[in-house]
Amino acid sequence: MSEIFAESLSSYGRQFLGQVEKPEEREPLGILFWICVGWIGLNLFGAIFANVLPLQSPIYENFTAISAGPSIHHLFGTDEIGRDIFSRVVYGSRISISAGVGSMIIGFGIGAPLGMLTAYRRGRFDTMVTTVMYTLLAFPAIVATIAVLSFWVPRDLFKIIVVIGIASIPIIYRIIRAATLSVASRDFVIAAKVQGASDRRILFKELLPNVAPILVSFLIIGIATVVTLEGALAFLGLSVSPPTPSWGNMINEGRSVMAQNPWLVIFPSLALCLFLLCLNFIGDRLRTHFDVAEVKI
Repeated sequence: MSEIFAESLSSYGRQFLGQVEKPEEREPLGILFWICVGWIGLNLFGAIFANVLPLQSPIYENFTAISAGPSIHHLFGTDEIGRDIFSRVVYGSRISISAGVGSMIIGFGIGAPLGMLTAYRRGRFDTMVTTVMYTLLAFPAIVATIAVLSFWVPRDLFKIIVVIGIASIPIIYRIIRAATLSVASRDFVIAAKVQGASDRRILFKELLPNVAPILVSFLIIGIATVVTLEGALAFLGLSVSPPTPSWGNMINEGRSVMAQNPWLVIFPSLALCLFLLCLNFIGDRLRTHFDVAEVKI
C-alpha cells in the first residue's frame, strides 16, 4: 500500500519527509470492470425510477395471462395469478438493493468513524469500545438478526435495514480500526503531529484518504453480502411481506410451482446472481487496483 500512502502525503508529510518519488502507474481497471459498473448502474436506475418507467404494476393480477411464458407483452412471462415477472423483478430490486445500501450506510456510518477514532486516540477509550465490539462479535450476527426480526412485527423494509445495519457495526468497526492502526504509525502521520496539526486535520487529511480504498472495497462487498442475506431471510419468511416483491421473495414464492413455471425462479435468480457477481468483481478489482492488502484483524 506504499503507493497509496505516498500519493496521500499532505503538506505536513512532504515538509517532514521531502518529495517522494512518483509512484508507478496503476494497472487499468479493464473493460469488464466498466461492464459490471454499467450493469449495477442499470439496476440502480430501474430501482429508482421504476414508478415512471412503462411497467405494469407488480401486484396487478391479469387472469387472462396466467403462467404465461416470455413474450413481447410479458418479457419474463407471468406468475400463477397473472402478475408480470419482469415488472416484479425491477420493483423487487428496490427492496434488495435498498436493504444492502441502507444497512451499509448505518454500519459504516457508525462503525467506520468509531474505528478510525479509537485507532487514532488509543488509550482507555479504545480499550473500552473495542471490548464492547468484540463482545458483540461473539454473538452470531445472523442468528441475532433472525431472532430480532422474528419478534419485531409487522416487518417492513425499514426494520430490516435497521436490524442488519446495527448487526454489521462490530465487524465494520473491527476492519476499519485494523486498517487505521496500520496507517496511524506511518511517518507522515507522525510528521503531522510534530507540525502541530489538529486531530481533525490528521483524521480527515492524513488517515481518511489512506483508509478510503479499504473502506470502499469492503463497503461494496458488504452491500453484496446484505443482498444475499435479504434473500436468505425471505426463504424464512422474515423479509418484506407479500405481495411486495423482492428478489428473495420471488424465488421463495416460485420454488413451489417451479416445475409448472420455471420462469418464476429463473429470472429473479439470474438478476440476483448477476448483481452479486458484478458487485463482488467491482469490490475485488478496486482492492487490487489500489493495492489494498488483506487487513489483519
